[in-house]
Amino acid sequence: MNLKSQWGGPWLAVLLASTAGAQPPPGGGREAAGEPIPVRVMRVEPRDLQQALEYVGDIKARDEAVVYPTVTGKIAEKLKEDGARVRKDEALALVDRDEVGFKFEKAPVKSPLGGIVGRVYVDLGANVTPQTPVALVVNMDQAKINLDIPERYLPRLAPGQVALITVDAYDGIFTGRVSKISPVVDLATRTAPVEILAPNRAHELKPGMFARARLLMEERKGILVVMKEAVLGMAPDQYVYVVEDDTARQRPVRLGLREAHEIEVLEGLTAGEAVVIVGQQRLRDGLPVAVEEAAAP
Repeated sequence: MNLKSQWGGPWLAVLLASTAGAQPPPGGGREAAGEPIPVRVMRVEPRDLQQALEYVGDIKARDEAVVYPTVTGKIAEKLKEDGARVRKDEALALVDRDEVGFKFEKAPVKSPLGGIVGRVYVDLGANVTPQTPVALVVNMDQAKINLDIPERYLPRLAPGQVALITVDAYDGIFTGRVSKISPVVDLATRTAPVEILAPNRAHELKPGMFARARLLMEERKGILVVMKEAVLGMAPDQYVYVVEDDTARQRPVRLGLREAHEIEVLEGLTAGEAVVIVGQQRLRDGLPVAVEEAAAP
């Protein structure tokens, strides 16, 4: 049917205008009306960025030994208690063999290493055999943490690599280093054991504590970064919105190192520019914006 002949010129114009008004333009009413879209921005500033692996493990003393008696008998004397210092080959307890018809000297239970008595397992008069654990001795001057690291990261680890250690008991950060990397990968988990040692002269890191270890893989200083929330699109076609004169401008970027919520910007931005971090999903190039500037992290 010929609408122009059926309805006439004026009526056709009214019909077409009504139909067009029923379809809102892309982006919604605020954009259509030309009202500024509220956004939050953050200034691009040079920062230091680190890439790290974060894993958890239990703290152990570097050297630990469970001490056993060499004879069967009863504990006649306890010479050391929990927390006492002990030298190598010093007696922790004495065992009375107490065999009928024989006279024996009390047999010492000696520590195989110097350190601290972590635990005494027996009481006076307790019957013991060479299979009975009497005490645990630990050398706590160095703390040890064993981690299981996925095989894909092993080429980026090396002995001496820095590890930052935190525990719930203290607010500070303890520094350790990778001491051993197993040459064998577990077939079931595809991980390899990695050992970290940390100085512990004050004995703040105690065996049994739960620790978080952060292995530094790469560090870059004074680079430009953006928050990951600002980045839109998929690599290699990623972009951000920069605010220029209260107007959103789409800007392609090339990205590099990532750490938590921050990403290195290799190309596309300069220091001081305002990048949208909230509200960017509603933007198109050239739309007006009302800016709220976020505080620097």
